[in-house]
Amino acid sequence: MSTGVLYVMSTVMPGLIKIGKTTTDRFDSRMYELERNGYNNVTGLHREFAIEVERYDEKERMLDDIFAKARVPGSELFALDINLAFELLASFEGRQIYPKLNTESKSEVFDDAAKNHQENADIQSIPEGTYYLNRKRPPLHVEMVVEDGTFTIRAGQRVAEHDNDNASVRVRELRRGNVDVDGAVRADMHFSSPSQAGSFATGHSCNGWAQWKTQDGQSIDVFRSDHA
Repeated sequence: MSTGVLYVMSTVMPGLIKIGKTTTDRFDSRMYELERNGYNNVTGLHREFAIEVERYDEKERMLDDIFAKARVPGSELFALDINLAFELLASFEGRQIYPKLNTESKSEVFDDAAKNHQENADIQSIPEGTYYLNRKRPPLHVEMVVEDGTFTIRAGQRVAEHDNDNASVRVRELRRGNVDVDGAVRADMHFSSPSQAGSFATGHSCNGWAQWKTQDGQSIDVFRSDHA
């Protein structure tokens, strides 16, 4: 009975993921190769979840069938909410190998995926348009454009000049490469959630559902399903 690894990777493009398989002994080298070189002209791949299962060829074919409508033809790329992939892979019997179980259990991955999938559904309910994050001290005014489920902070806007340690590593890296010393954003920045956009704007952990406001001052939390 063949045993191998099924994995999910995020990409630089919001909503586009890679689902693939490899042998257990090649998992680390395969992840390094994809994260370094990209796949099928898509860059910014990052490992997110991996599980070692029996009959991995058969299970990969099953995943391909389930997500067939979302598949980019001729590739292992899918235009799919990554949390759906997390939920399905975490439901398989097997040994989770990424993230390591001492940091996050398989059941926690499943629960987090279900929660994030609900948030993604809520994200789709936010009307397209422009939203605002304002702060008095130190002064901050940032605009965020919502379009096609993507949250964009345009080049030329001024965000917080400094970040602190409670910002995620990814946000700090994004700010380091895309924010000038005076806070000016160098290029259009795209995010998959309002909290990611809020953290980029403020330089610290941020509940974007509370901080981004409509033109008349309502937080975008009013668009979530539990407020309907």
